[in-house]
Amino acid sequence: MKTSVSEKSHGETAGRAAEWLCTADAVRARAAQLLALAERDALPHFRYRSERLDAAADYVLETVRANYPTLAIPFHSRWRHFAAGGRDRWGEAARGLARLPAAEIARIRFDLAITSVLLDAGAGPAWFYREAGGETYKRSDGLAIASFDMFRAGLFSSDPRRPLRADAAGLSALATERLAGAFQISAANPMTGLEGRAALMRRLGATLAAAPNLFADPAGNGPARPGHLFDHLAKEASGGKLAASAILAAVLRGFGPIWPGRIVLAGRNLGDVWRHSAARADDASAGLVPFHKLSQWLTYSLIEPIQDSGIAVNGIDALTGLAEYRNGGLMVDLGLIVPRDPALAGRRLAVGDEAVVEWRALTVALLDRIADALRARLGLDREALPLARVLEGGTWAAGRRIARSLRADGGPPFQIDSDGTVF
Repeated sequence: MKTSVSEKSHGETAGRAAEWLCTADAVRARAAQLLALAERDALPHFRYRSERLDAAADYVLETVRANYPTLAIPFHSRWRHFAAGGRDRWGEAARGLARLPAAEIARIRFDLAITSVLLDAGAGPAWFYREAGGETYKRSDGLAIASFDMFRAGLFSSDPRRPLRADAAGLSALATERLAGAFQISAANPMTGLEGRAALMRRLGATLAAAPNLFADPAGNGPARPGHLFDHLAKEASGGKLAASAILAAVLRGFGPIWPGRIVLAGRNLGDVWRHSAARADDASAGLVPFHKLSQWLTYSLIEPIQDSGIAVNGIDALTGLAEYRNGGLMVDLGLIVPRDPALAGRRLAVGDEAVVEWRALTVALLDRIADALRARLGLDREALPLARVLEGGTWAAGRRIARSLRADGGPPFQIDSDGTVF
């Protein structure tokens, strides 16, 4: 059957829309569009209280000064969680890798960061992880340390002789029961989204095997690994520099197939993209709001291994804030955004619920405004205080701080039914 000119044109338009939705620019633009509506009090689920912005910026600044009095703030990334409790777990592991080439160390760090970040969706308020030695951790810290221990134990490797590796065969064969045991899950220690996490790891394994251009061993001597994405990105670097947007593009392209049951446009699984009636456009992106929270979190977490390998990463501020419950909780808990329906906090909400999409979009846009206000208070520009440092030093930590002061479990202001792949 022949394809008509109009059908071909429609397909090309949809393809361009899908490509655009898988960028940080799209995340920022759609978030700003919804915030503009909030400023006119024209959103269906939340009101924006602009008069609270200064108080919110002051609260974040107070948190920054408490945590980093010299303002020597590291980037927001998974590597911070690996140091929870003041212990440099990666530094301890890296001492045994000193004789390896820099590229192989980067591959190992990619393997670790990618598997750990993809396992980093909300675990629920009851779950905890007890590290060897007796210390107990919850939520993101617990998930990071648990996944770090899994990696060191070789849970994601198909070769017992090479435990510090994740590969296609090892991930594809990961049984849910093994993951549950590694997370220490029991009737007394339940976790939200276990099945989703296990399925995500298995789909990751299948995706690695199906995309040799990104994940095959360039030397042809070993299995497909997440870490070989480093080799792909190293080739894209020009003059020893790589744009952060190129890292995100590779992450979205490489790991797009792993996301379950999401919106598909022009044959592309869009991942963390959701519907909202107020998202307007004159193309196939109409009604769609992208976030790519885990993908951007992963991108932030891959910057350090790339930089430590000798490749500079620029354009980091092109990435956006992360639409997750710490940053989002901060906006609600400080009264910057207020639900129109007071009963919203008492309902269980699906990730794709329009109210959740609206909350997340407002969070992304307001993170930019808080960052600008913070820079103005400190007399710093974007180069000195990029968003990646604002997230780490301020908003994420401030979100956790205020949640602990308001709720006994330190959880988010809304109850989200997570499938283990978003929150």
